[in-house]
Amino acid sequence: MAEISTIARPYAVAAYKLGREQKALGKWSEMLGFAAAVTNDAQIKAYIQDPKVVSSDLQTTFLKVCGDQLNENGQNLVKVLVEYGRLSILPEISSAFEALKAQDEGTLDAEIIAAAKPSAAEVKDLVKRLEAKFGKKIEASVSVDPELIGGIKIIVGDTVIDASVKGQLQNLAYTLTA
Repeated sequence: MAEISTIARPYAVAAYKLGREQKALGKWSEMLGFAAAVTNDAQIKAYIQDPKVVSSDLQTTFLKVCGDQLNENGQNLVKVLVEYGRLSILPEISSAFEALKAQDEGTLDAEIIAAAKPSAAEVKDLVKRLEAKFGKKIEASVSVDPELIGGIKIIVGDTVIDASVKGQLQNLAYTLTA
């Protein structure tokens, strides 16, 4: 079975291209975010996964729940997703759309994982260096993972910079067993 992100990406790209063409990326962002939130609701999730529910009922119910939050294009996307049994991937479509939008706007999300809580100055310096390295504005989120032992791990898109003690030990162990 294909990865959910692989299935969701073409829908996100289509929504992104349409939104950019209509100069309505913000509206698409709102619609997809709202529809993803509806999809993540426990009752709706159970309803979507219920094999006894026919697609026409699912489509009608979902569009009623969304109400006027979706314009005609958003409703058409929901109809296509219901038709192909992919309504449950709306959160992934929303995430992929937001990534495309951020990339177009010149913003990248960075996840900074440190062994100990870094100071605000250290984070600011690190973000400045990442912006210089990637040539884009960086939106950073910081978390603490004591299992890193020491150092830091940074994830920006597909790029992982692992300067943690744990990562170095894993590299050493791999080198010794290879």
